[in-house]
Amino acid sequence: MSEALLIVAHGSHLNPQSSTPAQDHADALRASGRFDEIREAYWKEEPSFRNALRTVTADEVYVVPLFVSEGYFTEQVIPRELRLDFEAADWDSDGTSADHTTLEPTDVDKRVHYCGPVGTHDAMTDVIVRRAETVTSNDDVGAGVGLAVVGHGTKRNENSAKAIQYHADRIRDRDRFDEVRALFMDEDPEVDDVTDHFESDDVVVVPLFIADGYHTQEDIPEDMGLTDDGRGGYEVPTRIDGHDIWYAGAIGTEPLMADVVLERAADAGADVDAPETPGDGAIDSARADGD
Repeated sequence: MSEALLIVAHGSHLNPQSSTPAQDHADALRASGRFDEIREAYWKEEPSFRNALRTVTADEVYVVPLFVSEGYFTEQVIPRELRLDFEAADWDSDGTSADHTTLEPTDVDKRVHYCGPVGTHDAMTDVIVRRAETVTSNDDVGAGVGLAVVGHGTKRNENSAKAIQYHADRIRDRDRFDEVRALFMDEDPEVDDVTDHFESDDVVVVPLFIADGYHTQEDIPEDMGLTDDGRGGYEVPTRIDGHDIWYAGAIGTEPLMADVVLERAADAGADVDAPETPGDGAIDSARADGD
């Protein structure tokens, strides 16, 4: 029986970079040859959620949301647009533990394995650490360094903060970094006071956003004082209040994210064993290097 992977992301009519992570990770997974078919679909771009399953020829479809947290999009918008008879209780989550559920769409003859978002998967913790390594160009970064895991935060969705705190706690438990804090744009503790939360001279700031855009390239750098105008860029690191701030940009652009997508599908039962063909080295390396 053929298997397809459908990566669903937000997209944007205004930000051309919004769909880049989904496209890049889909391309990396296509090169691995692990699925018969891989497609992307978007809420704010084409191809749209609504028509996505109609374009898939495979009988079994693994739907992986490229979103940071559980909530409105993963529990209402995506299932509705894909015509899945889904209830949040189907995966009995505490806000960070959504796994997968198997459903049949009302308009196409397929079996859909609907997965929780990539942002709450345990493998995302490894991506955050990798992001810190990438921005500092130091595979051993940690000793003497503070790490800020940054999320949007919103009073409208408590799960938004839960996902950020979950990974901050997991990294803190590893005792790799001297300090680990969860900070937010729109709730306390706020990222604009980043230096108030750390004693370490070096602080790595990793925002849990899927794509680089207004928030990650302008709001957060300006809030932290890296620059007066994010459109003109900023130095990495930037010296602020006696600290070197290493700002990493959106987590979703990290190549290791493709591995999290793969893990989500594997958890739902996808056959992701590497085929005996060339072209899958990038994904295999990511899986081997994950903490």
